[in-house]
Amino acid sequence: MPGRCPTRSENSEFTEITHRLCCLRGISTLTAFGLAVEIGDWTRFTGKNFPAFLGLVPSEHSSGQSRVLGGITRTGNSHARRLLVETAWQHKSPYRPGPVLRRDWAKVPAAVAERADLGNRRLHRRWKVLTAAHKPHTVATTAIARELASWCWSLATMEA
Repeated sequence: MPGRCPTRSENSEFTEITHRLCCLRGISTLTAFGLAVEIGDWTRFTGKNFPAFLGLVPSEHSSGQSRVLGGITRTGNSHARRLLVETAWQHKSPYRPGPVLRRDWAKVPAAVAERADLGNRRLHRRWKVLTAAHKPHTVATTAIARELASWCWSLATMEA
């Protein structure tokens, strides 16, 4: 069975970011490349405003002292949002790094692999907390996707 990173993506301007994003659980080469192409310049965002760009933040209706949060805004890049929501489901099952994930970690600097492992652990723990709070799966998945977006941004922009 061939690896997750085909040779055609090896000579792209998005290769480094693609390798970094593949270090997160559930993000294959195609998903990572899709995110890299859709986002382009990751440095124009921060970890807080990146999920908003993707439309993964709750809408808000505020007046005076009242603050009411609604569903996600769904503004911004719908393709990248869909990729992250589909990937978020992968963090539901227990986290055990397999050989493919370890192979992807070997392609990036050690600091990036360590940060990705931290993110994978955090996202699975977050899923367990949301499930224990009896949140609907759709709400939990969206919350995980929102946090996953910030982890993707972190890996894409970190110095290593």
